[in-house]
Amino acid sequence: MNKRDFIKNSFIVGAGLISGINSANNQNSEILLSYNNEWEKVRNDYELPTDFINLENGYYCIQPKPILQAYQQNINFVNKQGSYYMRTVQFENKKKSVIALAELAGCAEEELIITRNTTEALNLIISGYKWQVGDEAIFAEQDYGAMQDMFKQVVARNGIKNVVVSIPNQPKNDEEIVDIYKQAITSKTKLLMVSHVINITGQVLPIKKIVEMAHQHNVKVLVDGAHAFAHIQFNIKELGCDYYGTSLHKWLSCPLGAGFLFVKKELINSVWPLFAEHESVKNTDIAYLNHTGTIPVHTDLTIIDAIKYYKLIGIKNKHERLLFLRNYWLNKIKDNPNIIINSPIDDNRACAIANVGVVGLNPIELAKNLFEKFKIYTVAIDTKTVKGVRITPNVYTTTNELDLLVNALNQIAKK
Repeated sequence: MNKRDFIKNSFIVGAGLISGINSANNQNSEILLSYNNEWEKVRNDYELPTDFINLENGYYCIQPKPILQAYQQNINFVNKQGSYYMRTVQFENKKKSVIALAELAGCAEEELIITRNTTEALNLIISGYKWQVGDEAIFAEQDYGAMQDMFKQVVARNGIKNVVVSIPNQPKNDEEIVDIYKQAITSKTKLLMVSHVINITGQVLPIKKIVEMAHQHNVKVLVDGAHAFAHIQFNIKELGCDYYGTSLHKWLSCPLGAGFLFVKKELINSVWPLFAEHESVKNTDIAYLNHTGTIPVHTDLTIIDAIKYYKLIGIKNKHERLLFLRNYWLNKIKDNPNIIINSPIDDNRACAIANVGVVGLNPIELAKNLFEKFKIYTVAIDTKTVKGVRITPNVYTTTNELDLLVNALNQIAKK
């Protein structure tokens, strides 16, 4: 297959973005304020709504035009080739995407499969784990609901016990979090699921420390990385976890319906596949877990284009920019007594996502006010431990837009 010259087609290279941003690459995040003109060139790569400000990038990150155009070309290419493509180079090209993802994630290609999303990736492990009656699993009440639902289903199907912990929104230190999970472990605990980034607050958890503690008790660790991959900087092998699932249509800006699952090579045969694979595929081969049937293969192709775009911007550049944007607005409202901050202030626990509430106003009303009165789109979060709106800028977000957010929150809080 003849691939397009991505760099030639990319909007941002001709604009001189890379040299401008890379000059700030080794400096702290605050220096990025002076590079707003360079990030404006990144913004030009996006076709954005004009009738509202989108601050809900946590669900799905809009594709920049270079990736969207590559996706459209891939759709046309596959459609033109038809069954010929599906029967010849489909799997070869998917393998190329796997190799690129594994290199970016920091794992072996023999340990990674492409899935449709985080839910599919993690549920494959939760439902496919070879449970025995009486086994125990640990997760937090702040974890994503779909994973909790699958653990509940496994209770009914396999007779296991779920142990649910709670993570403080403002932990004192890493040890406090590690100890919460440690205290929940018993001799029957088999699997611990933990969020790399808690989706409702944006809190980044100390995964490596949790994994090391769990392994001391012979407990396997499954990491929900839905909001971490291509967002914060990390290496899967350095984390030491046993299983890791993520979505690619979030922070990597892939088309909808892309994710991956990492499984340590020696643990591949510890899980039943979702769909039975042909007997010729050994249960020690990662392909054993990846029988999917016919899927939109043009999405798989576009993963490589998304990775190239991500690398053009720069992994560290993106992480620093997102953290800067989050701190920019959060620091301006943190001293308002009528605004409740549900996310850590510490940069070591932070990412682009943050959650705030207003005293006396339920989250749905707060989100409604922000959208209807100020044309700012967020999402309401109303749980036992978190009541507020999740605010998630992306690299295209401007400080002017965040100033409008700050003004809106202060006005709402006054009332």
